[in-house]
Amino acid sequence: MSLVPEPESPEGDDSMPIVLDVEASGFGRDSYPVEIGYVMPNGSCFCSLVRPEPHWTHWDPAAQRLHHITRDSAVQHGRPPSELAHELNRALRGKTVYTDAWGNDYSWLGTLFEAAALSPSFRLDSLRTLLSESEAKHWQAANTQVRQELKLQRHRASSDALVLQMTLRRLRTPARD
Repeated sequence: MSLVPEPESPEGDDSMPIVLDVEASGFGRDSYPVEIGYVMPNGSCFCSLVRPEPHWTHWDPAAQRLHHITRDSAVQHGRPPSELAHELNRALRGKTVYTDAWGNDYSWLGTLFEAAALSPSFRLDSLRTLLSESEAKHWQAANTQVRQELKLQRHRASSDALVLQMTLRRLRTPARD
């Protein structure tokens, strides 16, 4: 898969950050990424399954129930880690990319880039660093509202990244009467 253009945000707001999300085989030491998605400031999204390396064998059924990606699907339709790492580096070079689960996503991206024998050309940071105290306080309620409004049928990497970016936009957009 590649970048799929989506409509620009209603405000044409290019001040929004790039937000990334990773779906994984589970949690813990032997887990690995199975899908990576991000949304750019203009709303364009990228999403790709990751083909597991042969030695990536950990699989947690609870994680699969959450994201609905089977290991067989990742094996059949996923892109090799080296191809995906090169694509991420090309698209995100020199940028700071934000995630709501920095510790996990950093580890899973590390697994991907290690398999590709590459280093990321972008910086990963916690979305929390962008939030004011007031925004952090209202984050959960705004996030729940955005998810309900979008009525997403999938819990997948790019749609999760979009929800995170839209939640930040919601918190930063003054209420209109």
